[in-house]
Amino acid sequence: GDWDFWTDWKDRRLWVTVVPIVAVTFPAAVQACLWGRYRLPWGATVCVLGLLFGEWVNRYFNFWGWTYFPVNFVFPSQLIPSAIILDVVLLLSNSFTLTAVAGAMGWGLIFYPSNWPVIAPLHVPVEYNGMMMTLADLQGYHYVRTGTPEYIRMVEKGTLRTFGKDVAP
Repeated sequence: GDWDFWTDWKDRRLWVTVVPIVAVTFPAAVQACLWGRYRLPWGATVCVLGLLFGEWVNRYFNFWGWTYFPVNFVFPSQLIPSAIILDVVLLLSNSFTLTAVAGAMGWGLIFYPSNWPVIAPLHVPVEYNGMMMTLADLQGYHYVRTGTPEYIRMVEKGTLRTFGKDVAP
């Protein structure tokens, strides 16, 4: 979804929870088919590599070639370390149940640390016209998307925080 398209929407709350939950379904299904029929333990990794290839083709031709968004503004998530963990758990345990519990937990837990080196430069605070924001938010203001109304965007400012540490619109 949109949390995986734009760097300014790859926030530390929703993107970290939504993308791994949604993204594990197809690699788990391919892994189950390849393991159940052929005893091949690399189904999730092959599925993720195919998915990432398709996403890079989409990002390059649609976002860069069609609308001229910078590629570092629309890069897909890193899912390869998560898929490797899922495949290794199945290979070592030889159990679908243990893979569903421990492998899926490993899939979700390694997702954010594996993406952090790519996203960290975009979370650097910058000052722009007297406002403090992240570099990703600054990119979002300079490259306005026509399908995204500005009232959906929430810039994390100190005055917008509630006591629960969530951003209030």
